[in-house]
Amino acid sequence: MTVPSAARTPPDAPWDLSFLRVGALVTALAAAVGAPVAGLLAGWAGAVGVLLGAVIVTAFFAMSSSAVAFAGRIGDTLTLPAALLAFFVKALLLFAILQALPADGWVDRRALAWAVVVGALVWSGVQLRWVWTRPLYYVTPPPAPAPRAHPDGPREGG
Repeated sequence: MTVPSAARTPPDAPWDLSFLRVGALVTALAAAVGAPVAGLLAGWAGAVGVLLGAVIVTAFFAMSSSAVAFAGRIGDTLTLPAALLAFFVKALLLFAILQALPADGWVDRRALAWAVVVGALVWSGVQLRWVWTRPLYYVTPPPAPAPRAHPDGPREGG
């Protein structure tokens, strides 16, 4: 199957995933604060829940961002279907993970759920800041103009 030429993107399209590093760092910092707090409030199971929630959110955002960037390199019109498919797969995976955990086991499911919610908000904030601080072009920008020589030749002095 070929992608119509209108949907193609130049191979040097700026699908930058540099925010994944920042998001993982911010999530790790949030987990470093949240895990001891959850440990004090809910014991070891709470601390493990926070750490597992941070890992889940980081993996899910990396997965969906990579899927959207991959689809965007093929064609811009594929990014929405890729995002929706990634969201559906993540929802199924999260449901399966939560169902697999025992109600009274080695992970506090409430702490895990709160960590997922807080982590998703943190990642959303990282992505919003990343988008707001980057120049995004709706069309491919034209190349920079070539420097022009002065019509009278090079000038010396003042």
